Amino acid sequence: MLFLIFSILDILLFAIISVTDLRGNVISWSSAGSCGFKGSRKSTPFASQVATNSAVKKALDMGMKQVEINVSGPGSGRELAIRSIQSLGIGILLIRDVTSIPHNGCRPSKKRRI
Repeated sequence: MLFLIFSILDILLFAIISVTDLRGNVISWSSAGSCGFKGSRKSTPFASQVATNSAVKKALDMGMKQVEINVSGPGSGRELAIRSIQSLGIGILLIRDVTSIPHNGCRPSKKRRI
């Protein structure tokens, strides 16, 4: 396997990194909680970096050379996760932001009557 897809979900509470092939089959995954972080430390950029390094090391055994990165969520560790992939010598073909954006948001609550 030479080409894989990295999906980074980094929200305000935790980070999940999954590595899939082109068909969507998960090859390896890691999260901040599975790397030993608990509580509020799961939402730090360092926790997402450690989780990314863990997922990359599992995927390197499969022969990964180049990746496409899909980043989702408003978390603080998105850029650090991408930098850690790049620092391990893996070629990055594409970085795509797939964070969902609400068009009009939720319906507001009833107007308060006094």
